[in-house]
Amino acid sequence: MSDKTNSNDVPPDHLSVNPRSAAFDAEVLQRGVGIKFKDRVRTDIEEYSISGGWVRVQAGKTVDRKGQPLTIKLNGPVEAWFEDLGENPPVAKKG
Repeated sequence: MSDKTNSNDVPPDHLSVNPRSAAFDAEVLQRGVGIKFKDRVRTDIEEYSISGGWVRVQAGKTVDRKGQPLTIKLNGPVEAWFEDLGENPPVAKKG
């Protein structure tokens, strides 16, 4: 066994739950992705970018004219991992 992390063991750098987004990936989302933003585990993330250092969260119940939820962009350190890998999964983070 190797100590190297398989690239399939860490989530992508940029991911969205919105099917209209270019960063949407249904296969990845089915595995379950855990997100830590500013040292706090979050379950309300709509989209994230690890290298960009930001997340998007829904802005209350507000929707745009097409009925899509409005989101706000928050800047800070982002970490992501696959929840299906158990207790100590490899974590994707900047740096």
